[in-house]
Amino acid sequence: MIRKFTSFLLRLTLIPFLIRELVQRKKVTIIFYHKLEPNKAKKHFKTLKSKYSLISLKDYIEAKKLGNVDKLPPKSLIITFDDGFKDNYKLKPLLEKQKLPVTIFLCSSIIGTKRHFWWKHNIKKNMREYLKRIPDKERLDILRKFGFEEKKEFKNRQALSKNEIEGMKNIVDFQSHTMFHPILPKCSRDRVYKEILQSKTDLENNYGLSIYALSYPNGDYSDREISMAKKAGYECGITVDLGFNSQNTDLFRLKRIFIDKDADANELLVRTSGLWDCIWDILKS
Repeated sequence: MIRKFTSFLLRLTLIPFLIRELVQRKKVTIIFYHKLEPNKAKKHFKTLKSKYSLISLKDYIEAKKLGNVDKLPPKSLIITFDDGFKDNYKLKPLLEKQKLPVTIFLCSSIIGTKRHFWWKHNIKKNMREYLKRIPDKERLDILRKFGFEEKKEFKNRQALSKNEIEGMKNIVDFQSHTMFHPILPKCSRDRVYKEILQSKTDLENNYGLSIYALSYPNGDYSDREISMAKKAGYECGITVDLGFNSQNTDLFRLKRIFIDKDADANELLVRTSGLWDCIWDILKS
């Protein structure tokens, strides 16, 4: 209720409207979800279509390479999903019906299995945040004590199956989110390159996909990860850095805004304008 009321008040200020019409009009906005139920997705997409011009990630990348970003539709917006949760398959009928350009970033060694995402294991939130800040080997050692192994198969699956991906790949732009979603800057050089390169290779060879984009897990990256992504043959890298994109944005530092799956229309537009995260960053500092 506090979120809804705050979003309502922020939208009343007309600041989101001014940002959209004066700033985002000549920029490319990229938003991302993890999961989104079909009924909520229908409402979100309807609202976004009424305020923005929905384009594909590939549209922007191609325009940028040609120097034609200024020729894209005004207030261009790209919808993406991270991780490849099995719930994403529920969106298939809606995406087919509305012909919406959506990109889903997949963890190549979790999809098509009953392996779990490490942060979805039975650990408390403060522990998850701690595990993101420590060296990768230490993270895995601690998770092992909680009964988690990256290659362990569980009773239920959390990610999309191979058949589901096959059934969606004609309407969804599937791209890479590494193999197991480690925090890349906390990993050894060898592991980083394997996570980046092998994910691309596996998705192309095992799923028949054309992989050109990498979403950095948890949005964490450094010059090392960018260098390795380029070496592995990616055309762009997607961050969670706050902001909008233009002709001058670094292709391997594309900015993106998180949208909560429970957001109502007011919160959706406030978040998409970047105002929500901007205020949150100010409060944290």
